[in-house]
Amino acid sequence: MTQTTSQQELFQFLEDRFACAQACTECARACALRASLVDPDGTEEQELVRRKGIMCAEVCDATCRVLSEQNGLDEHGIRVQLEWCRSVCLECAQIFDRHPGAEDSAKACRECARACSDFIATLA
Repeated sequence: MTQTTSQQELFQFLEDRFACAQACTECARACALRASLVDPDGTEEQELVRRKGIMCAEVCDATCRVLSEQNGLDEHGIRVQLEWCRSVCLECAQIFDRHPGAEDSAKACRECARACSDFIATLA
């Protein structure tokens, strides 16, 4: 944000940041739940679902922390974190799409990816 940023732009930035953090939290919750439902002694594909769900939950959790804290991360660092989160969420959604019963988790992943994209758009 530049010094010439209007108050309205600042509010929009903060709203987008909060929406993204909230989407990350929902995605992390859905992915962790999905991962816990997969049989750890199941097939290789089930193991992939479990691993991706855990990884997505961890990335979303880390992204939420970055967005929620004033940790001194610059705009470039925030952008990199958001890009990573968006990428992992889209990957995870594609994997969940192949498994009946994982529709809600796939939807949460896509919503999080969209929120990350929307927030990235405000970082110009």
